[in-house]
Amino acid sequence: MRILVCGGAGYIGSHMVKLLARQGHEVVTFDNLSTGHSAAVKWGELVHGDLLNPSDLSSLFQGDAFDVVMHFSARSLVGESIQKPALYYQNNVVGTYNLLEAMRNHGVDKFIFSSSAAIFGNPVKERIDEDHPKAPINPYGKTKLMVEQILQDYAASYGTSSVSLRYFNAAGADAERELGEEHDPETHLIPNILKAAYGQQENTLKIFGDDYDTADGTCVRDYIHVEDLCDAHLKAVEYLLAEKRGAEAFNLGNGNGFSVKEVLLSAQEVVGKEIPYQVDDRKPGDPAVLIADSAKARRELGWTSRYTEISDIISTAWAWMNRD
Repeated sequence: MRILVCGGAGYIGSHMVKLLARQGHEVVTFDNLSTGHSAAVKWGELVHGDLLNPSDLSSLFQGDAFDVVMHFSARSLVGESIQKPALYYQNNVVGTYNLLEAMRNHGVDKFIFSSSAAIFGNPVKERIDEDHPKAPINPYGKTKLMVEQILQDYAASYGTSSVSLRYFNAAGADAERELGEEHDPETHLIPNILKAAYGQQENTLKIFGDDYDTADGTCVRDYIHVEDLCDAHLKAVEYLLAEKRGAEAFNLGNGNGFSVKEVLLSAQEVVGKEIPYQVDDRKPGDPAVLIADSAKARRELGWTSRYTEISDIISTAWAWMNRD
């Protein structure tokens, strides 16, 4: 198949491009490289362009038809979304609308969207399934929910078949050490812990809050390996090809919750050294526990996570960081 990967130069998108190429698909990456890295696109064609420029999209779709479009492109920093909401509504919502219109104008009707657990807001139960109330508490989460709602309307009116995959905490790196997580600024826990261990952190590692209602007082999160996320996307392609679909959504996590301190202790075992840290104030709006219920994905996509132990996830990230 010929598959378009928007945001294929980013963290998750680049892993997806590699897997698709390994599966024998023709892959085209479309990326504005604002946060992605051209060096990460080692498979298939890289087209430099912007979702906010309809002429870029028109040119992109002029060639051979795409069978499926995967959409990873998004601004994704919660704090930044609060400070710069216009940037998020423009990039995440308007950009996606432009992409969907380009698809519609060129007869492409299969779409896989990178959504987020941020659409749920503060959880009302520990394990979050697809029917959990959706009440995002920041502009980032709101943009993801808006796109899911747009996809429902496009399914009803235009026959667009879509799957929204709601990620919990993506982590880890390519097992062959060709790709990994490289953000600037880096806000994710595991790479920041490993940077501290590697001596790349200028400041002491911070834990935000140790007074939550959890076993050790720190937040509990569900970490899903990036390769497991990519496997879910492959399953979603099969799902869309099997029969005509509407707008479907699936929660993706490994179903295990790990506290910040548990992640830190596991990382110390992986790297073989103690990693100093300091406790800072809680981040506003951070829920104590977020764990996915991925039963629907197991049932309907036939997907299960392979990486269930946090130490295995951390080990792949550490191996990539030490690739040289």
